[in-house]
Amino acid sequence: MNRLFFLTLLLTASLSVRAQQFPLSVKEGKITYHADKQGNRIPDYSSCGYENSNKPIPDVENRVFVSWQEGDCSARIQQAIDYVSILKPDAQGFRGAVLLDEGTFCLHQPLRLTTSGVVLRGIHRDRTILKKMGTDRGAAIYVEGNNDLLITDTLQITNDYLACNSTKIAVNGKVEQGEEIMVYRPSTKAWIDLLDCDHFGGGLGYLGWKPGDIDLRWMRTVADVNGMEVTLDAPLTMAIDKQLGAPLLLRYEWKGRIERIGVENLTIDSDYDTCYPMDEDHCWEGVYMDNATNCWVRRLSFRHLAGSAVVLQKTTSKVTVEDCVSTEPVSEIAGHRRWTFHTRGQQTLFQRCFSSKGIHDFSAGALAAGPNAFVQCEASEALGFSGSVGSWACGLLFDVVDIDGHMLSFSNHGQDMYGLGWNASNSMFWQCTAAEIECYSPAVDARNYAYGCWSAFKGNGEWGESNNHVSPRSLFYAQLQERMQMGDMGEMEPNQLECQARILPRAVNASSSPTVEKAMQLAREAYAPLLTLRSWIEKAPYTASVSSAGLMTIDALKPAHIKQIKNLHPQQNRPEKTQDVPQFALNKGVLSVNGALLAGGKLDVQWWNGWLKENRIHSYKPHVTRFVPGREGFAYTDRIDSTVNYMKRNNLVVLDHNYGLWLDRRRDDHERIRRRNADSWAPFYEQPFARSGQGKAWDGLTKYDLTRPNRWYWSRLRQFAEKGAEQGVLLYHENYFQHNILEAGAHWVDSPWRSANNINNTGFAEPVNFAGDKRIFVADMFYDVTHPVRRQLHRQYIRTCLNELADLPNVVQLVSSEYTGPLHFVQFGIDVIAEWEAETGKDALVALSATKDVQDAILDDPVRSKIVDIIDIRYWHYNTKELYAPKGGVNLAPRQHARKMRVGKVTYAEAYRAVSEYRLRYPEKAVTYYAQNYPAMAWAVAMAGGSCPQIKGVSEELLQAFARTVPMERKAGDVYEMVKSDTDIIIYSHSKSKFTIPVAAGKYMLKQVNVESGEELVIDNRLRISGQCEVPAASQEECVYWLHRL
Repeated sequence: MNRLFFLTLLLTASLSVRAQQFPLSVKEGKITYHADKQGNRIPDYSSCGYENSNKPIPDVENRVFVSWQEGDCSARIQQAIDYVSILKPDAQGFRGAVLLDEGTFCLHQPLRLTTSGVVLRGIHRDRTILKKMGTDRGAAIYVEGNNDLLITDTLQITNDYLACNSTKIAVNGKVEQGEEIMVYRPSTKAWIDLLDCDHFGGGLGYLGWKPGDIDLRWMRTVADVNGMEVTLDAPLTMAIDKQLGAPLLLRYEWKGRIERIGVENLTIDSDYDTCYPMDEDHCWEGVYMDNATNCWVRRLSFRHLAGSAVVLQKTTSKVTVEDCVSTEPVSEIAGHRRWTFHTRGQQTLFQRCFSSKGIHDFSAGALAAGPNAFVQCEASEALGFSGSVGSWACGLLFDVVDIDGHMLSFSNHGQDMYGLGWNASNSMFWQCTAAEIECYSPAVDARNYAYGCWSAFKGNGEWGESNNHVSPRSLFYAQLQERMQMGDMGEMEPNQLECQARILPRAVNASSSPTVEKAMQLAREAYAPLLTLRSWIEKAPYTASVSSAGLMTIDALKPAHIKQIKNLHPQQNRPEKTQDVPQFALNKGVLSVNGALLAGGKLDVQWWNGWLKENRIHSYKPHVTRFVPGREGFAYTDRIDSTVNYMKRNNLVVLDHNYGLWLDRRRDDHERIRRRNADSWAPFYEQPFARSGQGKAWDGLTKYDLTRPNRWYWSRLRQFAEKGAEQGVLLYHENYFQHNILEAGAHWVDSPWRSANNINNTGFAEPVNFAGDKRIFVADMFYDVTHPVRRQLHRQYIRTCLNELADLPNVVQLVSSEYTGPLHFVQFGIDVIAEWEAETGKDALVALSATKDVQDAILDDPVRSKIVDIIDIRYWHYNTKELYAPKGGVNLAPRQHARKMRVGKVTYAEAYRAVSEYRLRYPEKAVTYYAQNYPAMAWAVAMAGGSCPQIKGVSEELLQAFARTVPMERKAGDVYEMVKSDTDIIIYSHSKSKFTIPVAAGKYMLKQVNVESGEELVIDNRLRISGQCEVPAASQEECVYWLHRL
């Protein structure tokens, strides 16, 4: 008995000590913070929101009215937005609001707010509906400035240690009061090792954090300057120890960032294919905000989105999202979907927001520097945790947040989400409810907290008042009120603070032993439904004017206004259209555009691997069908115009596109295992087929339907081809990707064609018979067109490739990337194309890209050879010793052949021979060369009469001359190669001494062309020739001469 008493006393004392250790205490509603020995304390989160929450969101005056009309309303509403954008801002920086009528406005294009001081407003939250149509997976509304931030000065921060919640820092240079600055804190190996995040298990470190991965950047305003000490307008949300990485203060200019933009009082809906409840080829985001500050989204409802209702990018700050409701999302239940209210920015506030059936309903992204706050938010039937879904979000507050059916998480997620590791630090759950709350702390000076929460609990973080109601009910508004009392609140009045908070009333003092009278009263009250947060949100007062009386209508714009609107925004990231659409042609074996030889390099798309960490994307290349939900721009979901621009800048004329090796980045580990869930990792390299919404594939998502095209995938390819055609760029469309069916077993396990992954009964062997328990050899089965089901699926798919890209003059169809398959599959594919051309009357541009034996067999076929327009040399070549020509259809991939045979060295002579043999044998077919030693053999390809050589810097006139010429057969002992027409002769000389060539009599201009730069040097501008021309000795090892008849 005494022993039991002692243990009880010990436990009570332990709990008491633990309670006393919580770094915050409340007495009579006043919060006292208890800092540690180094000064670290719970951060002040109250600077989040529009104008640091120092001012209420204003009711901006309406300036133009848009009445409802049938059909696509994108252009009319955009014109109204642009009209307000040209108006002069008032003293507060606002130009005015666009007021939308009641009705369902169909949008075939997204709306874009790109000028400061503009508000988009509906007359009625529920009856003004913007319905985004089409298959685009972007947003309905973009609030987007320019990311033209320019660092102008770099100062050292001289403090040895800055505690969490610091606002005063010492620097070694001059900073101005009111200036906007950046505080930069590097992530070093020493710091990463302290957190044990350099690897996450298995003895493999590729998913672990690397130096530079977790660098933080706080955007702040200088509130005061005292000598060399700078006071910031908001605290730093983590401790900075100089020994673990020297911090910097960066001064900058950011002319393109926009501010004071609002979207309010309307509904955003997405159209989708109602036959497929998990359809994903539709609008993913409601409001997408980037390069913006001091903005807001309020009183919006969202329906049928796949991604985020609101997504705030890393370059956003001081944004308020309030009184918003998101319901009925439509998507797969899988990774990177349904991040309903998501921020990657800092000082952002989400308050009074409701989400139904989200996956990560309320979340911060990687390196969200903070503070960021979710206040009075509720998730109903949540399908995933809320918290941070990225690494090291700092200063994250969940304040009166209810997650129904799932968890709140501050913890080390290890390798999940491509090496997420610690998802939060110096973050707080305050008066929250969830099915489970996990609260772990990364380090002694990077702690996470939970206070007054109701749940099942887990973690070594700081816990206080669990399963108790606490006062104040909202930490955010208690901290904001404290700042107001300290005189740091600008224009906010006490009554405005109460209206801004608008705390949902809750009776929290029900006694466990009420009086009879009280019990009877409570029993009567139990008949009434609980006042829900959703109802509270939908009843929120709205004071802005929604009257259209006296407003100018968009249909009454004057011509002067329309002219100003057209000049408002120069089209960014879009190549300028030429006056005439380029004319592609295949004439006498030459691919040309506007009469000039098509010349330039080839861009191969990435088809596996990829990170979302910004410090690692510099080595990536643009793409077309790579998809990162909620992220747009280079290395994420590339904007098509930017991809075309990149190609033009880098002299690339061919995009060689194939679908991804696998969709989900988890498979980058090359394991063959079935995934335990559908928590897929982006970036996604999309497949040409859509999911069925049925069953469960190997990657955890629903199975594919090989008869149902992925509408987003094909629309992106078509957009690229259309915009590429304007700029003289070809799309090489590889129908298949052989990499899936040979070599590593992981290549096959997620393939849509695998029987386990589709609903089409493709008949491939299951379970898969992995050779040596790791390799696959399913090429024979895949290429077997005698199988009745697969034959029909192949036929239908090839016809889809043709139909989706028909009528585009710059699309070239190829059988497969890495094709070393059998002759009969190429024959089958060509027969399908011939059948399609006969039925439709259309003519596809077809390239034959295969091993040499397969190519020669097709070219010797009098019927099928007529379908081939381009001979693509890629999987064989001449080398200095012999012919390198692997056999087709022997179940080996290109690199497997290369391990078994001598690849050898390719010089100019060998590349010239390969191209010229086919050009002379098949003079009406173009020849391209992408084999060994490409692109170094560009001049050999050009001189042999090939197309798309990557010759640099040559003039348009010379390319036109190439297009007019034909290659002359080279004789033994020749020291030159020559192409010739009636007006032009181009000679590639290897001779160190002069020589003569026969030339028709006449007057010519003789130029020398530098093979490295394309620069032209006039040797004689009026050279008279009588039948023989003396060609000078090459001034370099190799030299090009151009004779043009005058």
